[in-house]
Order: sequence, then C-alpha cells, then structure tokens
Amino acid sequence: MNDFNTQLRNEFEKARQARINRNEGQSRVCARRAAGIAIREYLTRKGTQVPSMSAYDLINLLKEDPLLPSDLKLVVDHLTVRVTEEFELPVEADLIAEARILCDWLLNQ
Repeated sequence: MNDFNTQLRNEFEKARQARINRNEGQSRVCARRAAGIAIREYLTRKGTQVPSMSAYDLINLLKEDPLLPSDLKLVVDHLTVRVTEEFELPVEADLIAEARILCDWLLNQ
C-alpha cells in the first residue's frame, strides 16, 4: 500500500534529484506536491472532507487555517508565489527545506 509517508518520501527524493540535475522548476513542483500530500492528511485528520484538488489548491486552502503559525503562513506564501519570466523565484527561499518544515508541522498536529 502506498501510504502518505511513502508518497512524501518519494516527492522529496524527486525534488532532491531535480535540484541535483539543476532543474529548480521541477524541484519546486515536487516540493509543492509533498506539501499537498501533508495538507490532505492534516485536513483529513481534522475531519475535513477534502475534495480532489491539486497540491497548489490545497496549499491555498491551508492559507485560511487559523491554527497555522505565522512563520508557516510565510512558507505557504513561498510555495504559491509565481516565478518570474526567467523562471526564478522572486523571493529568497529553499522550497524543499520549507516544504519539509511545513510537512513536519502538519503531520505532528
């Protein structure tokens, strides 16, 4: 059975590999997908019926959670920020590391 922990590990490994291959865009996608997996699990544990949504939509949904600490709200903002025309993040952030912090918090609630 492919549980959410396995899915999380797989996404973070794909993100790491993408970064090694200098594909930062793909590493961001994987970091967002990992966050989406953790958000779905977090909301399900809270008894929220989670509709079938993209990781991006789940991250935006999490922005509304009043229990989310302010430092993690910043992480959520980073995960949803649009890249520039040069495909660069307009903020200084390591989305893989930030997604890990967010996932750890969500899964320990």
